[in-house]
Amino acid sequence: MSRDARDHSVKSVELPSRLRLPYVEQGDPSGVPVVFLHAIGDSWHSFELVLAHLPSSVRAFAPTQRGHGDASRPAAGYSVGDLMDLAGFMDAIQLQSAVIVGGSSGGFAARRFAIENPERTSALVLLGSPARLRDNPSAQRFWDSTLSKLADPVGIGFARELAASTLARPVPPAFFETLVQENLKVPAFVWKATFAGLMEDDAFEELHTIRAPALIIWGDKDALLPRGDQEALAAAIPCAQLVVYPGAGHVVYWEMPDRVASDLVAFIRSLGIYSRSNEVH
Repeated sequence: MSRDARDHSVKSVELPSRLRLPYVEQGDPSGVPVVFLHAIGDSWHSFELVLAHLPSSVRAFAPTQRGHGDASRPAAGYSVGDLMDLAGFMDAIQLQSAVIVGGSSGGFAARRFAIENPERTSALVLLGSPARLRDNPSAQRFWDSTLSKLADPVGIGFARELAASTLARPVPPAFFETLVQENLKVPAFVWKATFAGLMEDDAFEELHTIRAPALIIWGDKDALLPRGDQEALAAAIPCAQLVVYPGAGHVVYWEMPDRVASDLVAFIRSLGIYSRSNEVH
């Protein structure tokens, strides 16, 4: 049965580094563990619509990453490796392994975790996530024209335009406004440092070492990522399959959350790596 994301109570954990991360949790404690990692500028709210469509047999966790939303904002530590506080988060909630889901640039942290922690990665799911931003002309133009000039307080026009630029289909207005407000919580230095880390990431060359089964979902109206980018990503990960959503834009999990949830459940069911008691129904 789906549950309304508005019913979530936000919890928090403090990592050994004293970093405090808010998160939401839902589902049966004996269910299949799935951790959702949001993109730059976002927070756990980015997955509200998907969470509302998941069955209780999926034990879902959606943390807010450092510097974002209401998480701690250390002065440094925003490379992809730093943003991957996932091992510490999973330790704190006593989660040995999980299906790791990365949305957009959140996929960079997800795949880094899969590379470095194969025994803790049951499967990998990438939702509209770039193959690479290093040496990417579009990413460099965005940095030069916009992010490098960003200053506090971050303007609502920037946040609203950025969120809208990713869409090919409408999303609920209240949900969109929540995303905009979450973007406004992120200081300019976090935007800059995080994006610089994404552009420096070179994990594409290591994707062949990922052993977890992977599902890659991409919308064919994505204005940021061409199909070739996603085909390269699928070819680089040995056990990956690419699923294309006709008519969907960059952030497929905002536009088609019901289908993303359904495909995620079907993917988990197909893996056959959980005991019958944890089987997704």
